[in-house]
Amino acid sequence: MQIFLHGVFEMEEVLCNVELVKENNNFVARIQSDIGGMREYKSANFEEVLEQLVIDLQEEFETV
Repeated sequence: MQIFLHGVFEMEEVLCNVELVKENNNFVARIQSDIGGMREYKSANFEEVLEQLVIDLQEEFETV
């Protein structure tokens, strides 16, 4: 996607892909990024998976 703004083309850049699924009794978060590669977090508690996902992404992108 390109956006024309005041004579300048802005490019959209995908920073990461996130997949949230439920497998049996576990919630699974899969994250893929150029910086951190592919990783996966599992827990029976959805909030725990989300918390780990947020912490991971904050640490990864706070230096970008």
